[in-house]
Amino acid sequence: MTTTETDVLAKLAEAIEKIQRPALPLSVDLWDMEMLGQYFKRNPQVVRQNIACLPSFPKAIRLPTKAKSHPLYNAKEVIEWTQRHRDKN
Repeated sequence: MTTTETDVLAKLAEAIEKIQRPALPLSVDLWDMEMLGQYFKRNPQVVRQNIACLPSFPKAIRLPTKAKSHPLYNAKEVIEWTQRHRDKN
């Protein structure tokens, strides 16, 4: 098998694993900057610099690890926050 075939098979196996993994309910799911970027349809760096830093944005959850952990956000809280910013017209 060539390296290309091996790469394709590895990516296929990864995709199958994602399909088989059940989704978590939004009430308990935690989103990282990558997921926030997908949700807001923005680059994760834009989300970090312009959205997540807003005082009204839901507070980050940081896991107690030895290394500084990346911020995670409760999906339900983020969705509720977003809905509060819907135009009033």
